[in-house]
Amino acid sequence: MAIPIDDPAEMRAWSDATRATGETIALVPTMGALHRGHLELIGDGSERAGHVVVSIFVNPLQFGEANDFQNYPRPIDDDLRSCQAAGVDVVYVPTADAMYPDDFATTVHVAGLTDTMEGASRPGHFDGVTTVVTKLFTAVRPDIAVFGEKDFQQLAIVRRLAADLDLGVDIVGHPTVREPDGLALSSRNRRLSAIERDAAACLPRALTAGLDAARVDRSTVRDVIDAATKAIVAQPLATLDYVAVVDADTLRPVSAFAREHRRPGRVRLAIAARFGEVRLIDNIDPFDG
Repeated sequence: MAIPIDDPAEMRAWSDATRATGETIALVPTMGALHRGHLELIGDGSERAGHVVVSIFVNPLQFGEANDFQNYPRPIDDDLRSCQAAGVDVVYVPTADAMYPDDFATTVHVAGLTDTMEGASRPGHFDGVTTVVTKLFTAVRPDIAVFGEKDFQQLAIVRRLAADLDLGVDIVGHPTVREPDGLALSSRNRRLSAIERDAAACLPRALTAGLDAARVDRSTVRDVIDAATKAIVAQPLATLDYVAVVDADTLRPVSAFAREHRRPGRVRLAIAARFGEVRLIDNIDPFDG
């Protein structure tokens, strides 16, 4: 049975007792509204560790728009049932007061990696992410933490955070889980109207267009960006935020493809667009496979 825990001290006590027996713990951090993608992360964690903890916390520090935070889905009863069915050991559901008491005064900042793409479009977002992830790690004390590659920039930042602060957590990236039409699974998708959901399929089409352009002999970064951009702006309901080709390690924009860039794992094509009030992101390695 999945044990619900809402107190950081109680979470640490459970973790300490579990680790004292020699067992390992995998953490899957979420903001709830669990879907098939989350369940795959849980399955990944269960294959890598003896116990799985899923955290569910809609983190106010990483929302720039009050509306976005207020409208974020919170189907907690459904989420608890999903965790139970998936064999999760503990569901960590801390309250906002437990995470951020009135005298809370500390922010965790990762320099450099947080400046581009989502960092440029959503100032302060990643400080909220790194702060809450640090608190989740100190409460759960996992050996492994599993994050989806859909949020590729977040994954890179958390890896740097764990390495720089010697947190002793192995950060695992899980491949993006997609719908049949290619749209990346996201808790935000449930906020799309039916017509917006159909329009959002332009995002995977844009990634495919960028991938096709990248594989043409002597293709340029501009060719890739233009191909992906064209696919998004062709959809009237999409409002493009950015299309970027970045180094997979530094997340800095790539201006030209050097020979090493054309190998898998070296660059990432990332996109972001709005459909009504819902903002979606996605990414792909244009040279993978």
